[in-house]
Amino acid sequence: MEQAKQIDVKKLKVSKKVFNPGPARSRTGNVINFLFLCLVGFFMVFPLIFIVSNAFKPMDELFMFPQKMLVRNPTLSNFTSISILMSSSWVPFSRYIFNTLFVTIVATFFHILLASLAAYVLEKREFPGRNFMSQIIVLSLMFTPAVTGIPNYIIQSKLGMIDTYWVLIIPYIGSSMGLYLMKQFMSSSIPNTLLEAARIDGASELRIFTRIVMPLVKPAWLTMLMTSVQSMWGMTGNTVIFSEAKKPLNYALSQIGTGGVARQGAAAAVTLIMIIPPLLVFILSQSRILDTMASSGIKE
Repeated sequence: MEQAKQIDVKKLKVSKKVFNPGPARSRTGNVINFLFLCLVGFFMVFPLIFIVSNAFKPMDELFMFPQKMLVRNPTLSNFTSISILMSSSWVPFSRYIFNTLFVTIVATFFHILLASLAAYVLEKREFPGRNFMSQIIVLSLMFTPAVTGIPNYIIQSKLGMIDTYWVLIIPYIGSSMGLYLMKQFMSSSIPNTLLEAARIDGASELRIFTRIVMPLVKPAWLTMLMTSVQSMWGMTGNTVIFSEAKKPLNYALSQIGTGGVARQGAAAAVTLIMIIPPLLVFILSQSRILDTMASSGIKE
């Protein structure tokens, strides 16, 4: 009996090994991968550390050769210079902030809304010309803003949008990148059977879109939120906005760096200020963004 029990225990151990295999990589391989990722991560975070350090460097450290990565004698004089320079402007600093916030919020909201609605129709509804329109969207990704700049300017001028907020908002609302991203994510994450079941239960298309589709594609529109904030926050509008009172914050701060060597400390502080909002948005939504990048290219 004891021998039989020992045999059964051995069989049980073997079965556990069969059904619970160990990691595919060895411990040495895991350590090597970890060290490699740490090295890559350092090179990716190096520019950010350099920007933060430069913002707090005094003038003598900014022009030191060879340049030091970390600040030795941190100071807030660069940020004080920004406040002094902006207080002397005839347009209040709060006006520049309002312009940027208004353009960023409105463009981001309507870009996500329009891209989601269009992607839902293109991916989950059947109509003539659907495949052709999808191909046009993919084709539009090939053209850079430099290629379409002149036609866009002519159209905006004919429509009377030059020197208004809408000249920055409307072109971004119709951007095809967000539409393509949302369409691909809906294709891989929302089964058609789920939508058919909702229609059988009597749900309207609007209810299906707001209660089923949008919650399921939350990672995709959070990714669009991050990219939209990053794009709109860094927009200057130099070629389409001429009134000083309508210019965004990035334009006002970028003028500080054009004052020569004496303003390089303030320019370093401006660089730090401009990257903070997009960085915060990314940190708050990074897990969802990674989910989108992992599944947006997968088809059922």
